[in-house]
Amino acid sequence: MKQIFTLIFITTLAFTASCSITGCSTPHLKNSTDLASGEVVNGFRILEFSKSNNDFIVYRGDYIKFKFLSNASEFQIEFPSLNITESTTGNPELDSYIKMKKVGQFEYTLDDVHGRIQVKEFESSSYQAVYAPEANQIIENIQPIILDVRSSGEFRSGHIPNAVLIPVQQLQSRMQEITQFKDRDILIYCRSGNRSTVASKMLIDSGFKRIYNMRDGIKGWSKYKFQIIG
Repeated sequence: MKQIFTLIFITTLAFTASCSITGCSTPHLKNSTDLASGEVVNGFRILEFSKSNNDFIVYRGDYIKFKFLSNASEFQIEFPSLNITESTTGNPELDSYIKMKKVGQFEYTLDDVHGRIQVKEFESSSYQAVYAPEANQIIENIQPIILDVRSSGEFRSGHIPNAVLIPVQQLQSRMQEITQFKDRDILIYCRSGNRSTVASKMLIDSGFKRIYNMRDGIKGWSKYKFQIIG
């Protein structure tokens, strides 16, 4: 695993030298209230190893992947307290994701590297987590934009009336389709409240101001026998 950090260090030096000669674009700056590590790309939170720190903060519901440079083809990452063991190459485009379902602090190992990930609930003045009965009242009284961020197959199997489908992995690339609703109330849901948390964060980062996340998802909606069509 030491080769990972050697290559990271060399790459960083090369990038710095290149910027001093040609100039570099300003990186995306996170909201000052955003405590999470890494960046969200196509619905996945990418956590990049550095030479100085392997501890990260993510939000409950995040789908995480790791990024690092290595000559090896594959490593094992383990979260003992979560009973999770996954293979990773360090290339997010090739690796599967790990879904962070629980709030807490979790130790992990990646080959001979040890670190921890703290999973927090997402909080924002523009954001409110609600359960299905509250969501139903919001729909009846406020008439929000309803955004379904599941897959197209899940949507076809049953969805809330008047819901607009944009799968969370497509949300960044299709954001222009809903930018006219930045000042509207938006209710977001998925199957169980994880993908919708990720989507809520993405919308708030893009300037949306009134987001409701149905944190128990359509599973909770079905439990109360509210209307589903499809």
